[in-house]
Amino acid sequence: MTKFLTILAASLALAGCASMAPTYERPAAPVAAQWPVAPSAAATQAADLGWREFFTDTRLQGLIDQALANNRDLRVAVLNVQRAQAQYGVQQADRLPTVNAAAAQSATRSPGGSISRQYSATLGVSAWELDLFGRVKSLSDAALQQYLATDDARRSAQVSLVAEVAGAYLTLAADQERLRLAEQTLLARQEGLRLTQRLQAAGVASTLDLRQAEIAAETAQTDLAGLTTQVAQDRNALTLLVGQPLAPEQLPVAGTDAAVTQTAELAAGLPSDVLLARPDVQQAERTLQAANANIGAARAAFFPRISLTASAGSASNALDGLFRSGSGLWTFMPQVSLPIFDAGRNRANLTIAQVDRDIAVAQYEKAIQAAFRDVADALAQRATIVQQVASQQRLVAQTQDTLRLAEARFAKGVDDRLATLDAQRSLYGAEQGLINARLAQQVNRVTLYKALGGGQGAAAAAPQSTS
Repeated sequence: MTKFLTILAASLALAGCASMAPTYERPAAPVAAQWPVAPSAAATQAADLGWREFFTDTRLQGLIDQALANNRDLRVAVLNVQRAQAQYGVQQADRLPTVNAAAAQSATRSPGGSISRQYSATLGVSAWELDLFGRVKSLSDAALQQYLATDDARRSAQVSLVAEVAGAYLTLAADQERLRLAEQTLLARQEGLRLTQRLQAAGVASTLDLRQAEIAAETAQTDLAGLTTQVAQDRNALTLLVGQPLAPEQLPVAGTDAAVTQTAELAAGLPSDVLLARPDVQQAERTLQAANANIGAARAAFFPRISLTASAGSASNALDGLFRSGSGLWTFMPQVSLPIFDAGRNRANLTIAQVDRDIAVAQYEKAIQAAFRDVADALAQRATIVQQVASQQRLVAQTQDTLRLAEARFAKGVDDRLATLDAQRSLYGAEQGLINARLAQQVNRVTLYKALGGGQGAAAAAPQSTS
């Protein structure tokens, strides 16, 4: 038994002494060193700002909490992490020998009728590969990076879910405000229609005036029906994201003029700092590192593979003598396999591994470029969205004044009813535009927060690679 343990210890010392994987070097980011639109000075980094701090609306905070607990897509992402972690554990186990205990009895009857028995008890290792060229280590390193990439995918899914819930909540609030506006507009146009009917009956208004008033009322009725459907669909979309039915008190009550996020601008920082912190970019880099490790395994396949089978124990013809002095036994069977001719299989596998690495490089670079565009687009909109909202507010005020003047001129008989209807339509469109502009401003804050890597939460602890 002592010899067996000595051999096993020496084998463990030899195993995993080298790796033939290329030295990993992070590819240069294929994007500009600065954002196309210069960000304004700000103190808060999105990655350092938790979603509870960023989203100030208590109803939205509750919905995000429920979504993180119940959303099925996020649940699948978490289960994928657990699966990848288990796969890494399986691959890591191949680096150590599997030791099995065995007990056996054999009975043999000779032609003379006598029966002989043999008892044995052994402890052994079967076909354990001595990883002298790092093949098993490279496979283990690849499995570790794949596990970490899966966890990055889970973090990316969480960031996206937080942003999607916020976006759905804001969209529902905006459509509810549009619905209220459509209801108010319909009431005003129905009242205008009744007034026009009375004037037409008195011979003051023409049939054209009546038809114009009817068209305006029907248009408002159509808008109301469409927005009623849209609000119901918005609620369904939010319910799907949250993962469970919503109570009425969980729905938004304020309009788009009420901020649901902090209004302080986020610091954009440098592209090299921001983009590499995003979980989707980290996932792409982990995938690249896994492909790099697989090259090491493919290279090691060209070299001899040494496996070890060994056992030690005791054997005796009598059960009560199994562990007596002098009953010990051991076996030691190393095996060396050297590839001589494989019709180019190893060479092809190495080429596949190298091409996979090149593909992973391109995907990593694309992930950085896509992340750069996300931030650049959000910054470009942030630079002008305040002016858009202010301009739309002025437009609403101007059309309100136009409607007041048109109604006054109609009351004095200076203009016909058509001028008033035109002013009403202009005001309705301007108020809808203001709702859209405010929604865009709120969504821009959420989009920029997500694009800058905010809302990640606590990352799962990752296992450490062993040498």
